[in-house]
Amino acid sequence: MGDKQGVTPAALEVDPHDTLFAKMIRGEIKPNIVHENEHALVFTDVNPNAPTHLLIIPKKLALGQIHNAKESDANELGQLLLTAGEVAKKLDLLDGYRLVINQGLDAQQSVNYLHIHLLSGRKFSWPPG
Repeated sequence: MGDKQGVTPAALEVDPHDTLFAKMIRGEIKPNIVHENEHALVFTDVNPNAPTHLLIIPKKLALGQIHNAKESDANELGQLLLTAGEVAKKLDLLDGYRLVINQGLDAQQSVNYLHIHLLSGRKFSWPPG
């Protein structure tokens, strides 16, 4: 395992509103959408690390760093987890899946826009990294 492609200080300096995820929310880039609701967009990762590797991004919250979240963001953050559970049920992933939020360079965050990885379809080890 090495560094993930695109993990650079410059990538994390991009304004969240200018990232490819924000462009997906605005419809400027078309991802392979698996699920969508009023709070989140769920699509396949272009560089999967498991047989099922989805990204869940918030539609109303362009937040680059989770530690910058405010109390007023709590509902939208909770909706991301609810969406993850909804997608896991929809895709019958209930035998096992992992949710991951990478935060910062050392955690291999490559896009400065809060997102959750939903990984499934293989056995995962512990500890995870």
